[in-house]
Amino acid sequence: MPDPTTRLPRVRASELIGRGWLNTGGRDLTLADLRGKIVLLDFWTFCCINCLHVLDELRDLEHRYADELVIVGVHSPKFTHEADPDALAAAVERYGVAHPVLDDADMTTWTAFTARAWPTLVVIDPEGYVVAQLAGEGHAPSLAALITELIREHDAKGTLHRGEGPYVPPEPPSTALRFPAKAIELPGGTLLVADAGHHSLAELAPDGETLVRRIGSGERGAADGAPDEASFNEPNGLCLVPPELQRSLGYDVVVADTVNHLLRGVRLDDGHVSTVAGSGRPYRVGAPDNIDPGTPGPLGQNLSSPWDVAWVARLGGFLVAMAGTHTLWAFDGEQGHIQHMAGTMNEGLVDGALPQAWLAQPSGLAPGADGQVWLADAETSALRLVHLTGGFEGEVSTAVGQGLFEFGHRDGTAGTVGTVGTEPLLQHPLGVCLLPDGSVAVADTYNGAVRRYDPITREVTTLATGLAEPSDVLVAGGRLLVVESAAHRLTAVQIGHELIHDGAAHHVQRPVTEVGEQLEFQVLFTPAPGTRLDDRFGPATQLSVSSTPPSLLAWGHGEETDLRRTLHLTEGQGVLHVSARAAACDADPAVEFPACHLAQQDWGIPVRVVDGGEAELTLPLFG
Repeated sequence: MPDPTTRLPRVRASELIGRGWLNTGGRDLTLADLRGKIVLLDFWTFCCINCLHVLDELRDLEHRYADELVIVGVHSPKFTHEADPDALAAAVERYGVAHPVLDDADMTTWTAFTARAWPTLVVIDPEGYVVAQLAGEGHAPSLAALITELIREHDAKGTLHRGEGPYVPPEPPSTALRFPAKAIELPGGTLLVADAGHHSLAELAPDGETLVRRIGSGERGAADGAPDEASFNEPNGLCLVPPELQRSLGYDVVVADTVNHLLRGVRLDDGHVSTVAGSGRPYRVGAPDNIDPGTPGPLGQNLSSPWDVAWVARLGGFLVAMAGTHTLWAFDGEQGHIQHMAGTMNEGLVDGALPQAWLAQPSGLAPGADGQVWLADAETSALRLVHLTGGFEGEVSTAVGQGLFEFGHRDGTAGTVGTVGTEPLLQHPLGVCLLPDGSVAVADTYNGAVRRYDPITREVTTLATGLAEPSDVLVAGGRLLVVESAAHRLTAVQIGHELIHDGAAHHVQRPVTEVGEQLEFQVLFTPAPGTRLDDRFGPATQLSVSSTPPSLLAWGHGEETDLRRTLHLTEGQGVLHVSARAAACDADPAVEFPACHLAQQDWGIPVRVVDGGEAELTLPLFG
């Protein structure tokens, strides 16, 4: 068992090299400028829901250790769109990033620090040495313990310098909408918009421009109450409650309050907001405390970034796209329960029965006929179909999409999933709606386009291009309206007019690790300071390894408790999929019932098998 105080060997941190800097007032930063501070590098990309979770987790650390800690975001893009400097600047503003951000468009700094997953966190001590590397989310308590330890150590050595950091806030813009996310048409013809950048809801006149009223104070928060007292945190999905249920439920609209990990109910006559589901704590896969036994019903259930909500008659309740755990949940306000319904909580593109299907940041829902729900599956750049056959039974199929690493803007006829070369492609779609003719409109967000899918012919065409991150589409007043998020407006698109777009295909470009045919592989787990492995009730660790394509891995795949194993790979190139878990508890022997935490991380590692390639590969997992 590793020593709880074990740190990485003392290695000088590599220089921070990229295309430019944001949130520094135009100044380029070097590690020498940050000497004397504890530096936390956050390798992120703005499509990644886990990265967005980490941004929120870091806010408290930024405030608590403002004099000793400098957080630096290192934005290393996955999608082509994310490499656009204007798109990055918009994302930094959209998500309220209050620290310097390095634009690592060519992934130079990513490579120098051997990052292998989004998000990855690297801690550098005041003398410029790397002391920890962590992958995934949920590390705030461990980071706080480590930072406290570093403050004590470097205070004693005289190497800690307190004071303000290099963050320079940008000038706040003023627009009626700020990064609107989703919209619905209300019974009177007005439009209700989830105004995510303003942390509120905006009701607009039918023209889509005139502000009628605002619900929410505009400050980040989770307060219930009157429209000027209630607060949201980057709300997204909106759904009308069926008229026959509005009186009994006491609200008319359900809101996916994403960063709060809540569902909220809004009463339209007076704008009153109430919390209807969610504890406000994020759901952690495998954690023992995802349900609060002291709070029965939906309010005791942890949720994870609900992104959209839709009423499904066949379900007799609301379907919730739970982007943070790559799942779908069912919410029944009348019966007072919310529960996991579809998705394994693994991220990927796998069709099948609801419990066995793999999803990837489901972000948009559009109910169709006969228990069908169209789904925008963002991280696989896919349009998928959920077919409910009764109760919680049904299956998920893929209409358009190739997987986590294939995307682009190409029209054509969809065929068998897995074929390449002529298949139509999307890029990180966030919204979807049904058109009057039964076809499906898709907000193809990172392509800046609206696409159309015909379920009869399986043909994908382009309706509009040149849009600024369209995040939703809806039919209202006989028009197709687009929530043009990065342009801070609603835009009408002509339904009957289609463009021809041959487009291009893209593949996620990450540094490929060259390995030999035999690879000694291990996940190195380091418990956080003051904790130890919890093996009281059996093995405390678990490791699962697979590959794409499956033929890449000749031997060594499967799930075992040992964090070390030998892999045998065939010739070629592909991706190793690794999932590791480790349980750690407080190490104080005087505590009868120690607090415990499950560390978990998934990696997708591009590899190429070559003669003389690396014979060993180690991934860090921090408790």
